[in-house]
Amino acid sequence: MGIREISGFMQNKNNKAIIIWLLTGCFLIYAMVVIGGITRLTHSGLSMVEWTLFGSTPPSSEEKWNELFDHYKQYPEYQQINFNFSIDEFKSIFWWEYMHRFLGRTIGVVFIIPFFYFWFKKMINDELMKKLLLLVILGGLQGLLGWYMVKSGLNKMPSVSHYRLAAHLISAFTVFAFTFWTALGLIYKEKSEARSQKPEDLNQSQISELKSQISLKRLSIFFFIIVIIQITYGAFVAGLKAGHICPTWPKMCDDWMPDAVTALQPTWRNFLEGQAGVQFVHRCIAVIVVLMLGVIHYKGFRSKQLNTLQKRILMGLGLIVVLQFTLGVFTLVYNVPVTLGVLHQTGAFFLFATSLWLIHSLQTD
Repeated sequence: MGIREISGFMQNKNNKAIIIWLLTGCFLIYAMVVIGGITRLTHSGLSMVEWTLFGSTPPSSEEKWNELFDHYKQYPEYQQINFNFSIDEFKSIFWWEYMHRFLGRTIGVVFIIPFFYFWFKKMINDELMKKLLLLVILGGLQGLLGWYMVKSGLNKMPSVSHYRLAAHLISAFTVFAFTFWTALGLIYKEKSEARSQKPEDLNQSQISELKSQISLKRLSIFFFIIVIIQITYGAFVAGLKAGHICPTWPKMCDDWMPDAVTALQPTWRNFLEGQAGVQFVHRCIAVIVVLMLGVIHYKGFRSKQLNTLQKRILMGLGLIVVLQFTLGVFTLVYNVPVTLGVLHQTGAFFLFATSLWLIHSLQTD
């Protein structure tokens, strides 16, 4: 084995360790989003009224529990909503928020310690170093946004701002996207570097297929943007508790567009702050997502240049969209039960990840 082969082998070995590290981070972020959804749906997010950088150990005695409960009683959620709570009921909401924060700090440790190890071992090149430093910064900002969101519910009104909830959720998806994209770049690095055909070397038929694939890529990017907007509106629906009104499908309260959708003044407030208006937008974008996916499937499977992986991603994306749409309808008509609500948020996560994967596969082929 020559020097070049040894060097390539070591580089691949280094990449494999970093890929496993990044994909582990992706899984933990997914778990964080799921537990965050359970925390929100069980109304547990305001049970911990203090935030510290390194966290704290859970209560170890009944005396400690009572201290925490007394502290919780000083805030609006207890005074206005949970004033009849027992200590056991407080414990049930406390644990979900505690696990959510604990997992967030665990993700920080999982990212930072291996990062310094890989850096010390000189396993990270300059290009990857820039990406990883940005990733660490994004992770830190995500934690700060979480506290900024919780803080909005510790004032006069015991509910978090739906804008801050959306920012916190989208920032988590952004950290995942950046981590996943970086991992995919390492996984498919050899494939990307192996491309040798230049446009001038292609015949007319190949050029036509290449243009078709570029068109599909652009359409997939647009689809991904729509998915992000839909996830943002999902957070608005959750923050405003808009999923509890008009639990009917396909019509809203026996109308395609009830008067409540435009009841607020000025009009724009309905679609950013009104329960009916926000739910209406969320419904409409869901239909747009399904229709766009149909167009992507049509163009994708007509293309002769798609490889097996890309076709499988397209098939998976189609399945996820159908399941997510169905889950959304059932979550609505059954008045947002915790199980369906969590499954619906999980579906959004997989839709986001698969859409990103499709774009990357079109990028590297």
